[in-house]
Amino acid sequence: MLNKLTDLLMFRQPTDEDNQSTEPVVTTGSILWGVLLRSAILILIISLLLESLSMRQHWWLMLFALWFLVAYPAWLQYKKFQERIQNFQEETLCGSCKHFEANSQLCKIYDQHVSTEYIPCEGLSWEPLNEFPED
Repeated sequence: MLNKLTDLLMFRQPTDEDNQSTEPVVTTGSILWGVLLRSAILILIISLLLESLSMRQHWWLMLFALWFLVAYPAWLQYKKFQERIQNFQEETLCGSCKHFEANSQLCKIYDQHVSTEYIPCEGLSWEPLNEFPED
């Protein structure tokens, strides 16, 4: 659990090795959770610091800190995550299935995480993506 918390706080970058893990380390949810956690900690620390140094007129420093220490690293992590998921979708059978949930790297039918080593249905429940939505 300590490793997961460290990954969230440090905005661990997803790698292609994560595609082989049966439980992905980085998902959209973990990125958002990291943003919320880091933001709360940063706002608390900066608020206390500004109050103790009587620098309340410099509240805008908090905005810069939130951008450079929370939002920008999260955006970079999300871009890297999207690239990894796109590669994953091109490499696996599940990536072309309509039951694959890319944001959580999950099979919606079996409610299990998908990896390059593990396909929950073994291809039996595979259905192609519908590129043209039905009316």
